[in-house]
Amino acid sequence: MTNALSRRSLIKAGIAGGTAIAAASASAATGAGIYKPGTYSSKAEGIGGDVIVRMTFSASRITGVEIDASHETPSIGQQAAKTLREAIMKAQGAGIQAVSGASVTSGAVMTAAKKCIAQAKGEAPVEVITKKAAEPEAKSPAAGPADWLGKEPEIAEKDITATKTADIVVVGCGTGGLFAVCAAAESGADVIGIDRFSTGTGIRDDLAAIDSRYQKAWGTKIDKLEYVTMATEYAAGHIDQRLVKLFCDKSAETINWYGDRLAERGVKLWHESGDKGDKTRYKHFATGHSPDWSKSDDGTGKKLDGNKVLHDYAVKKGAKFDYGMRMVKLEKKGGRVTGCIAKASDGKFVRYNARKGVVVATGGYARNYQMLEALQPWNLRISGYSSAMPGAMGDGIRACLWAGAKKDETASLMMFDRAALRPDQNPGVETVKSGNTALFWPGSQPWLKVNADGERFFNESGTYEGILHADEYQKGHAHYCIFDSNWGKYAKQFKMHGCSRLFNFENGAAPNLRYEMIRDKVMPKLIKDGFMQVANSVDELAKKLGIPADALKATVAHYNKLAYAKKDTDFGKEPHRLTPVDKPPFYGVKTCARILCTMDGIQINTKGQAIDTNGNPIPGLYVVGNDSGCYFANTYPNLSTGMACGRTVTFGRLVGKHLAKI
Repeated sequence: MTNALSRRSLIKAGIAGGTAIAAASASAATGAGIYKPGTYSSKAEGIGGDVIVRMTFSASRITGVEIDASHETPSIGQQAAKTLREAIMKAQGAGIQAVSGASVTSGAVMTAAKKCIAQAKGEAPVEVITKKAAEPEAKSPAAGPADWLGKEPEIAEKDITATKTADIVVVGCGTGGLFAVCAAAESGADVIGIDRFSTGTGIRDDLAAIDSRYQKAWGTKIDKLEYVTMATEYAAGHIDQRLVKLFCDKSAETINWYGDRLAERGVKLWHESGDKGDKTRYKHFATGHSPDWSKSDDGTGKKLDGNKVLHDYAVKKGAKFDYGMRMVKLEKKGGRVTGCIAKASDGKFVRYNARKGVVVATGGYARNYQMLEALQPWNLRISGYSSAMPGAMGDGIRACLWAGAKKDETASLMMFDRAALRPDQNPGVETVKSGNTALFWPGSQPWLKVNADGERFFNESGTYEGILHADEYQKGHAHYCIFDSNWGKYAKQFKMHGCSRLFNFENGAAPNLRYEMIRDKVMPKLIKDGFMQVANSVDELAKKLGIPADALKATVAHYNKLAYAKKDTDFGKEPHRLTPVDKPPFYGVKTCARILCTMDGIQINTKGQAIDTNGNPIPGLYVVGNDSGCYFANTYPNLSTGMACGRTVTFGRLVGKHLAKI
């Protein structure tokens, strides 16, 4: 998953924009007006709150556009708003295409712009918006757990403008929700998927499975009980082993099914193979499967993605989707969850009745900083960047709690050691929220890593989160990656796994991000933006990073002796990952945690049913993905590539099939 900003581009205005220009030109030629001159405002829901668009019109043209995206992600949504403003002015209409990587903000801007145009044409009543964009749903800081949970909303019957009924209602159409929708629809159930955004949030690409046909073809063998033991050890026992065993037994069927859907669209599914002779101290499980989108085509010349593939398949099987619908509460009658109430982007409420069950799959709460500060502040203190899915605001978890469900009692985040800070920045919630940091993709490479005193303090070869949790005991809650100009050669020698790999796997499977992309695009930008320091000596590098030069020089000299001897007597790093720092130029990056998702959620049984506070299943309520719990704790075992996403899609499919058969 590359940084959306690095590839952001705006496609030329579409047909609707061209039509608006033509209409305006014709109007000017005839002297007739198509707009009532004035300034009009409207709003639509973005990631963090309402996006407000104000547009000024003459009789024949749009003469001004202002976009208030102050609650969108600074480095993505707020930046996109500037480009979108220019596009609307150029197109003289709202028929523009989204900024790549900022589809949610783009959708909100276009929706609000269309409303402004309708007002100016007299096709809609004039809206009066005098305040700034609405505050995000989660404010910061939080005083405690009671503040983040709040009270269940009360929606008056008169405010419910429509009622829809289906066998199954799936709330959230991302990685888990779409698999549930597809499974239910192809099994003959009447299913509606709702999502708060204008499209689903997409399918993550690294998906774990055991015994898939792809693994069997390569000869990858994984002992299922050893896998269950591994998961238990990482979680220190805070899991339900039955759920991990269920994943082991059912994940292959899900991945094989997904491979069929991809093949129907001409997309190949890769399997991450292990490396022969790779003697690592921490055992790696080659579970990852990723689609190769590079040669795909959605029919319009654009590349496909998992969201498009599964959405199209679900519709073909009879599924319905209502986008722009955010669930505000579940409804319960006689102890059974009967459906939910959702709020549309226009502010209207819709009731969804579910004959068989509601599936909650809203993505956890990694974008809800109030919940994070209340439930796991220790993880925010070591974080500096967020790649969490938009919409991960905790809506699903809170709705389930209001309905009587029980949440995991231990809270945890999935974090990767890939956030870059400038030397004068420190991790923490305000830094994460600022968006003024960078994604340092190769941060997980096992180079020399030191603390603010210039001292080595940890075995750099292990799980991504290992060194991050060790940062809790270091000055500034961060560490520094130190490497030299041989870094590319060493990265190949490291034989990294999963998404940290920069070269093809032994079976030819491509990595998420290639070495060449890091070398030619990522590193130069990090250097230009002040996140990566380059120097001709270790002494100079230390000064640029703001750490003691004498200490760093001594650490590097000692580390090089270990590397030359191929034996790490300090922390036991493997010889093939013990490489010297001796060829200038030298590089350094201040590094901390990159947030991906929350891992604690609503407790479930092996059917995916939510469990109540008495330990009993709640009829009609099912939870999948990051909204569900019982599976992870403490730290994410990333040495099983795609473990979280593989669990999500497997259980999403199982729940969809189960409900269809009821």
